[in-house]
Amino acid sequence: MKQQEKTKLTKEKIIHAALKEFGTKSYEMASLNTVCSEHNISKGLIYHNFRNKDELYLECIKICYTQMIESINKIQIASITVEAQLEQFLKSRQEFFAENPYLANIFFCNLLTPPEHLQKEISELCSDYNEAIKKKYRELLSNLELRSGISIEQAIDYMIMFQEMYNSYFRTVYSKSQDISKLIDIHEESITGLLNLALYGIAEKEKVYKK
Repeated sequence: MKQQEKTKLTKEKIIHAALKEFGTKSYEMASLNTVCSEHNISKGLIYHNFRNKDELYLECIKICYTQMIESINKIQIASITVEAQLEQFLKSRQEFFAENPYLANIFFCNLLTPPEHLQKEISELCSDYNEAIKKKYRELLSNLELRSGISIEQAIDYMIMFQEMYNSYFRTVYSKSQDISKLIDIHEESITGLLNLALYGIAEKEKVYKK
């Protein structure tokens, strides 16, 4: 086996082990020592391929977002109403998390307890994912009659802002000590209804009632 191929296989082994470690624990609780001991990898090999824990973690984040983008791009929405289309889109996301529990843990741990010193790097890595989400929202909103004076781009910005506000609220309300799988279920169950509210509002048009 050529040295280049051997190096590639070694790096893949390290990444696979890291995905399991970060895919079952938070960034703070994950340990390179555990990666080494549970997967028969020397620490020297890790530091030969990655500078430190941060770089290995960011590689896992990159893989997480890349696979999520691929999943989003594969979604074929066939529902008739926009409401049903939104539900179908979010259901596809939930199915992805169910099929990829390690990536789900990485995604939601980063959502709930992101390492503050890596915020800039993480923001850069998730930019393509955010664009994929915007593209999907654009497809949905293009089938909806928007209120007068509101453009699709404004509506997309509103949907993203609404989602980010909910994620911020979610971080403050739910305890970090709770089971991450339960938190994922709570988040995904709630976001469907909340994005529906973002689309249609919470009240009917104003009516005049007789006293």
